[in-house]
Amino acid sequence: MRSDIKNDFPIFANWREKGKPLIYLDSAATTQKPARVIDAVSEYYSRYNANVHRGTYELSQLATDLYENSRTAVARFINAERAESIVFTRNATESLNLIAYAWGLNNLKKGDEVILSDMEHHSNLVPWHIISRHTGAVLKFIRMNSDFQLDLQSLKDNIGPRTKVVSVVHVSNVLGTINPVKEICRLAHEAGAIAIVDGAQSAPHMPVDVREIGCDFYALSGHKMCGPTGIGALYARYELLERMEPFLGGGEMINEVFPTTSNYAKPPYKFEAGTPNIAGAVGLKAAVEYLEAVGLKEVEEHEIALGDYAARRLAEIEGVRIFRPKTTGTGVVSFTVENVHPHDISTILDSEGVAIRAGHHCAQPLMRKLQVQSTARASFYIYNDKSDVEVLASALEKGIALFRPRKKADVTK
Repeated sequence: MRSDIKNDFPIFANWREKGKPLIYLDSAATTQKPARVIDAVSEYYSRYNANVHRGTYELSQLATDLYENSRTAVARFINAERAESIVFTRNATESLNLIAYAWGLNNLKKGDEVILSDMEHHSNLVPWHIISRHTGAVLKFIRMNSDFQLDLQSLKDNIGPRTKVVSVVHVSNVLGTINPVKEICRLAHEAGAIAIVDGAQSAPHMPVDVREIGCDFYALSGHKMCGPTGIGALYARYELLERMEPFLGGGEMINEVFPTTSNYAKPPYKFEAGTPNIAGAVGLKAAVEYLEAVGLKEVEEHEIALGDYAARRLAEIEGVRIFRPKTTGTGVVSFTVENVHPHDISTILDSEGVAIRAGHHCAQPLMRKLQVQSTARASFYIYNDKSDVEVLASALEKGIALFRPRKKADVTK
């Protein structure tokens, strides 16, 4: 990773955390934005702002071209078969809800099985809870082993003729575990089930090829991959989109409307009701092009090395417990400190200019599996380096010292 890459991100020059240079270690929640993305959004509003797909005037046509060029860029980024397989959404959460409602509600019935995993984010749990209540479908889980990896034998034990959906996270937002999604999708298809991959934590951090993975659906969020907030994408095999009912109804997604009935536009437009986040899509294209220029393989190698280094460094500190596979994970390092609440850890680190996340990370079932209520989480990205790890470790050691009981000799008379 080039040494000056942090200069691409204006926030590092413009913001100081508690008066100190910002050490931003919460990229699993949202990444910072390079100037290229910020400028693209600003330029759209300054020069090309108009509604898309509707106007015959030149400005509207230019806006439409920008929006559709963004769809093409996302398709290229994940190697989708065609641009029409990409549906723009608000984020990965909306993408997963779209699948659950538009596919699950109309294809699942009582006794059908949906297989998830112990590591799922709430966005790949709660929609299926709702759908199972409506349809009578049964939820089953791929279990996690002691090394924080999925036990594929538990998938093989659970999968069967009633299995209709297998939906798993590609990379855990808590553990950094990279799941074998290609094998999971193969097993799902052998059972006649559809295969869904939550790619919110993989698309920003490694090369993704949905055709090689073999998934039927893949969800991503723009704001986790240097893009704007409020824009995400759902990849789906086009023939599935053709058969699915719309998720939302209204303008833009229709072909014809009569007083008591309507028929719908072809995918992907059938799933993009109302005025879309045009500027967000333009910004997402800029983010895709930025990451392609950096090189996703280089991003992956940088994060793996930095995550491994941070895990080793923090494990050297007395009282710190690391939640991370022994084999290679990504740039996510979750940890706890003996007798110190994760929120206190976060507050202490903030006073030293270090921004981390503390909490259950929208993964409460996983927290229960780990037998903790919450963890602290440092998540690294392309603008971090080993010096950030050292600042984190030093600040953590300083903070832990504040919570250690003082010996009598330390007490001033």
